[in-house]
Amino acid sequence: MSKEKTEVAPKKGGKMKKLLVIGLGAIVLIGAGAGAGVYFGALSAHEAKPEDHFPKLVLRSTKAEEPAAASDDKDVPLKVGTVSVPNDRFKVDPRKYEITYYPMGDSFTTNLADGSGFLQIGISLSTFYDGKVINNIKRQAVPIRSVVLMVLAEQDPALLATSQGKQRLQRQLTAAINDVLREKEGFGGIDNVYFTNLVIQ
Repeated sequence: MSKEKTEVAPKKGGKMKKLLVIGLGAIVLIGAGAGAGVYFGALSAHEAKPEDHFPKLVLRSTKAEEPAAASDDKDVPLKVGTVSVPNDRFKVDPRKYEITYYPMGDSFTTNLADGSGFLQIGISLSTFYDGKVINNIKRQAVPIRSVVLMVLAEQDPALLATSQGKQRLQRQLTAAINDVLREKEGFGGIDNVYFTNLVIQ
């Protein structure tokens, strides 16, 4: 009798081990499937949108600082923005965001529309967005220079002699530069154009 009992015990233990191994295997497979589902679900939930690659607004710091000027120096790091916007036509509150000025290197010289003289100006661009806009300006320097010269060549010298004429020219240049950046980079981001010198002869 004892021999029969000892033979039966290992058989029950063998079946239990098999069931335990199968059960653990099923749990591992279910867990792996659930983990993969969560992982791939999270990936599909955050698909890259075009605005994820757009420049971001730079929040104004609480410290009293002068607005930084971007330069070609490698020592000066470009600002990093934190506030995403749906497009570059987003209305920006200048009290909440930092502004960066980017001086265009060389002056622009062109004949005026009536052929009576020429216009020479230096400009600086301003943006509330991060360093991506500055990099876009640097990449598109040639088409930007071209469009600025075309806008300048259409100017009436009598109108440029007035403050309203100069403000109108600022708006025209801002729109033209933003159009180039939108076409080439998908995002404008220039808030205004400022004159660093202006000579009409």
